[in-house]
Amino acid sequence: MESRGGAPQLAIKFPRVRERAKRMHGGRRAGAGRKPANGVKAGMPHTARPRLSRHHPVHVTVRVARDVERLRKRRAYQCASWALIKMIAREGFRVVHVSIQANHVHLLVEADDERELSRGVRAFEISFARRLNRACGRKGRVFADRYHASYIETPRQARNAFAYVLNNWRKHREDAGKRWRVDPYSSAVSFDGWKHRARPFEWPPGYAALPVKFPMTWLLTDGWRTHGLIDDREIPGPPD
Repeated sequence: MESRGGAPQLAIKFPRVRERAKRMHGGRRAGAGRKPANGVKAGMPHTARPRLSRHHPVHVTVRVARDVERLRKRRAYQCASWALIKMIAREGFRVVHVSIQANHVHLLVEADDERELSRGVRAFEISFARRLNRACGRKGRVFADRYHASYIETPRQARNAFAYVLNNWRKHREDAGKRWRVDPYSSAVSFDGWKHRARPFEWPPGYAALPVKFPMTWLLTDGWRTHGLIDDREIPGPPD
């Protein structure tokens, strides 16, 4: 092909470029998201936890994987007890009360801030998991998901947390056929806020109470009492 001035010009044929959608990481797509751990559906989202004041206690719930044996057994109790002993010397984090249920553990804790809370719960989980795996002759994850944390900011919430943690066995009907007034798989014997404390407790032979620390926050020492002492027959409501 020639131009008007006589100089040849090349006819360049450009290949047709097919536009492709950019492949991006993340976003909504089939199969996206956190995968279940040990067959348990992922629950708590991996979002930043809110800031925590040292004046506000926390009700923590940790759940075990489906292939972990029932926790309300002697060896699981002993593993939890040793893990709690390790927590006694920890600074900035205190386990005030605890109850062990069939597939989860409730902890009532105090922490200096959200960082100490996370580290403290993690330390308990690791210590408990290692001992339980060794005792059961198993390997793998023990705790199935992120822990659930409810911050306690009022006296009523504190009172409800005590009742929920220490009387949780009644919610799950673990008290059926038992002659004990309070849960032997909890730190209930260390609690001084029972309504009928004057009546003696009965315990299994050779019973050793779970080791916990005295509370230091006003909400767990005096504040909660403005809403009344706790009846050992009280059955807590929903969540779990």
